[in-house]
Amino acid sequence: MVSTTLKKHNFSAGPAILPQEVFEEASKGVLNFMDSGLSVLEISHRSKEFDSVIKEAEALVRELAGIGDEFAVLFLTGGASTQFFMAPMNLLKEGEKAAYINSGAWSAKAIKEAKHFGNVEVIASSKDANYTFIPKEYNVPADAAYLHITSNNTIYGTQYKSFPETSIPLIADMSSDMFSKPIDFNKFGLIYAGAQKNLGPAGVTLVILRKDLIGRSGRTLPSMLDYNTHVQKGSLFNTPPVFPIYVLMLTLRWLKAKGGLKAIAKHNEEKAAILYKEIDENPCFTGTANKEDRSLMNACFLPTKPEYTEPFLKLCQEAGISGVKGHRSVGGFRASIYNAMPKESVELLVEVMQQFARTQG
Repeated sequence: MVSTTLKKHNFSAGPAILPQEVFEEASKGVLNFMDSGLSVLEISHRSKEFDSVIKEAEALVRELAGIGDEFAVLFLTGGASTQFFMAPMNLLKEGEKAAYINSGAWSAKAIKEAKHFGNVEVIASSKDANYTFIPKEYNVPADAAYLHITSNNTIYGTQYKSFPETSIPLIADMSSDMFSKPIDFNKFGLIYAGAQKNLGPAGVTLVILRKDLIGRSGRTLPSMLDYNTHVQKGSLFNTPPVFPIYVLMLTLRWLKAKGGLKAIAKHNEEKAAILYKEIDENPCFTGTANKEDRSLMNACFLPTKPEYTEPFLKLCQEAGISGVKGHRSVGGFRASIYNAMPKESVELLVEVMQQFARTQG
C-alpha cells in the first residue's frame, strides 16, 4: 500500500520542479542578498552584486553549452511565445521564406507568428498523426533563411534524438529540454528557452544567438524587439528580471556541481526508463508517443479505460503526487521528469501505477 506523505512530488509540466538546494539558497537571497542588507528582490540591476550574478550566469551557460565568443548569451523576457515572432523579425528579410517543422502545439504557434514576417514553408509535420512522432523524412530548402524546430514537445511527449543537418541556420525552441543532455550547441544559429522547465522560474528567457545573424533581416525594429539592442547592452537595456536570473544562475551552479550535461543525461535516461517500462507493462495504461521519439522530459500516457482517469488521479493525490493530469488537448496523464526530478519520485509514481493495476485486477 502506498503511504501518504506531506512531501509533494511535482510532475508539473511548468512552472516545474527545481532543486531543493536552489530553493534554500534563493530564500537566503530574498532575505539578505550577499550580505548587502537588501533582498535580491530589491537590489539595483546596476549594482555590483547583480553584475556578478549575470556575469556568472552567462559564464555557466557558455561553459555548459561549450560555446565561444561567436555567440551572444542573452537573458530576456516574454518567454518562448515572444521568441516565436522575435526570431523571424530579426532573421527573416522581406520576401524571404523560412522553413519550419511542425512537431507539436508550440511548433504550430511559432509557425503562426512567423507568417506575419515572411513566407513560411512547413517542410514536415506530424499533425495528422496527432503529433505522436518527430518528422524525419523531409528536404530542407537551401534558399530558406533558416530552419526552425521545437526540440521537445511537452504536450504530446516527443523529443528530437538527433538534429537536422543543414547548410542554413538552425533555430530551436528548447524551452522544455534545455541542458538536459549534451548536444553540439555550435551547430545552431539561434536557441531560445523559457526558463520554467529546467533552468529556473518563469520570467526569464535564455537566448543563445550566433552574432553573425544579428541584424540579418534589415528591418527597423522597436528597440526592445531588436536582438542587437540586448547584445549591445548586455541584457541590461531595461530592468531585467533580477530574481529569475539569480535563480537561473543558482540552478546552473547546481547542474555543474552534479557533473554537468553528461551526468544529468544519465540521470534523466534512468528515470525515463523506469517510467516507460511501467507504462508498457501495466495493463491500465498505454503510451501515446512512438517509442523511438519518446521524450525524456515529458512522459505522456492514457488510461486503457476512460473510467480509470479520475480514480488514478485521486490515488496520485493521496500519495502526494502532483501535476500528472494530461494537457487539456490530449487528456490522460503526463509526468514531467525534468532535471531536478529525483529518481525516488519516479519510483513512487510507478508504485502508485502498480497499486492501481492491482485494485483493477
